[in-house]
Amino acid sequence: MNALMKSAAEVPSAQTAALTAAHLATEEKQYLTFMLGGEMFSLSILCIKEIIWYANLTEVPMMPQCIRGVINLRGAVVTVMDLSVRFGKPSTPVTKSSCIVIAEVEAPGGSERQNMGLVVDAVQAVLEIASSEIEPAPNFGSHIRRDFIEGIAKINSKFVIVLDVNRVLSTEEIGQMGQLAASTELAEA
Repeated sequence: MNALMKSAAEVPSAQTAALTAAHLATEEKQYLTFMLGGEMFSLSILCIKEIIWYANLTEVPMMPQCIRGVINLRGAVVTVMDLSVRFGKPSTPVTKSSCIVIAEVEAPGGSERQNMGLVVDAVQAVLEIASSEIEPAPNFGSHIRRDFIEGIAKINSKFVIVLDVNRVLSTEEIGQMGQLAASTELAEA
């Protein structure tokens, strides 16, 4: 009898399963929110390494327009992208609140990770957003590529675009853009 009681207690009840499913649906993740061109965007905090003030950027010739240059981050060379240009908008003007968000992304092949900087107008806050509060990317009405958007959350009656960091910062795609930029510059010379 005790063996039967024990095995029945080990099997989760329908109520426990429902609670577990509800917990997973409302699981909260942390996101860094930032402003870019008057709009609020966010990235998962898990990919953020650090945030630094915009300074000491070295331009590199024959790079895609979205690459502002490189910085020396404690002895490591880190590529810095102008996120606004990557989205097909004008370059982000540098102001006193401009920051470089250092994010870790997958390198081509997916076996390694590398750091890349993102120029943003201003960093806002780290927010906890429940998975259930993030809607899928819309099929229309967005001014950036749909595959860049992981989802859209509504926070305090404002929309926050949750970015897919590995799509936005695809080093493979940026490398192809760099090859195209270099060949165009050589052809014009």
